[in-house]
Amino acid sequence: MSELFSVKDTIILISGATGVLGNQITQHLAAEGAQVIILGRNPNKVKDLVSSITNKGGKASALIADVTNKDALESAAQQVEREFGRIDVLINAAGGNMPGAIVTPDQKITDLEIEEVKKVMELNYLGTLLPIQVFTPLLLQNPAASIINISSMAASRPLTRVMGYASAKAAIDNLTKWLSVEFCQKYGKQYRVNAIAPGFFLTEQNRALLTEDDGSLTARGNQIISHTPMDRFGDPEDLFGAVTFLCSNASKFVTGTIIPVDGGFSAYGGV
Repeated sequence: MSELFSVKDTIILISGATGVLGNQITQHLAAEGAQVIILGRNPNKVKDLVSSITNKGGKASALIADVTNKDALESAAQQVEREFGRIDVLINAAGGNMPGAIVTPDQKITDLEIEEVKKVMELNYLGTLLPIQVFTPLLLQNPAASIINISSMAASRPLTRVMGYASAKAAIDNLTKWLSVEFCQKYGKQYRVNAIAPGFFLTEQNRALLTEDDGSLTARGNQIISHTPMDRFGDPEDLFGAVTFLCSNASKFVTGTIIPVDGGFSAYGGV
């Protein structure tokens, strides 16, 4: 059974690997024996993560590029081709939100900053689409490669406030399903494209929104927990199982899916 879920010697390229969740996922995959390629735009953060992994005996290499810059990604792809010749798994974990793309309780839709919404769409949607476009030739060197996108609960259960982010992640769901068909029809029946939809995890981005300075929950934090049957926020390691499943042969007949890792949030109607 362990071989079924093995990622040993699998070449996995991960964008957004220096974020809170991406960092933990990357370290987990490296600890399981994968060769991780860490794609990021901040050389210092990428270098620190590579060092953290290699100091523990893992295999990691650095790749510097902005996921919204196609020229930079193409240069990065050339580097990967020289060093590895292929990619087995592409994980698109780069993403995020911006204050101007949020509608707070005291604002209206007319207060949205459209330029900020554009940036959120660019980071989340194009920041997923462009790496897929650029790295596809390297994925095709493995006849059973896997692409894993990162969606959100906000995609299927639109949440108040985060309008721009929710729209961008809904686009990720659609893209994931579209690409799952495209890859099988155009490239081969064994290619897989799936997404993971995390529930609520405390990160630096949302900590102030969900918790008070003393660690207690805000009103929004209480709303979320009250609608999560497992009665807690997620821990980064809660994502490890789904990620490993989609990276490994255990998911060889799984494509076009959006897997929620949310403590039951998406299943609960509130009553």
